[in-house]
Amino acid sequence: MRLVLASGSPWRAQMLRRAGVDFTVRTLPVDEESIREALHAEGVTADDAAVALAEVKAQRVAMGEPDPDAVVLGCDQILDLEGRWFGKAGSRDEARSNLQALRGRMHRLPTAAVAFRGGQRIWHHVAAPRLWVREFSDAFLEQYLDATGDAALQTCGGYELEGPGGQLMARVDGDVFTVLGLPLLPVLQLLRDQGVLAR
Repeated sequence: MRLVLASGSPWRAQMLRRAGVDFTVRTLPVDEESIREALHAEGVTADDAAVALAEVKAQRVAMGEPDPDAVVLGCDQILDLEGRWFGKAGSRDEARSNLQALRGRMHRLPTAAVAFRGGQRIWHHVAAPRLWVREFSDAFLEQYLDATGDAALQTCGGYELEGPGGQLMARVDGDVFTVLGLPLLPVLQLLRDQGVLAR
């Protein structure tokens, strides 16, 4: 049995690799921003939008997968601040603005994983950790942006919890793997259930 990861995220790949999972990465272009904006305009919840985006990614790859027994896994994560959804910042100024909006407030990180096999959706999981960003100073924010550089533009919140972004947080409620972008433990159970991993 094979696992195909329909995600270009190096962190998701690293988590699976460190957990001892063999897999291949295959991605196809998806206009995530347009889909996300349309779902938001329709009033879809951030949790359901994360599932929908993960499903689109997995389905596109699954449609071209020659091995019908392969499990194709798609993932997505949305930062939801009281109904405002954050995407990846396009510039340092935008990252600064986003982090200022998060400062001193709680936000949710709905994180979804969807699996396809034989062209059919066989499984999905969504969880939404909650994170409280501390009241950091403007001076700290500039130091943080200097230290992280382009990495602040690679995530929807402008932070990586496993790096300097941990200094932004006052409290985290939820599974740390999920915060990093992959609900690893439920995914490992899926892989055992599907025969990709030994029970």
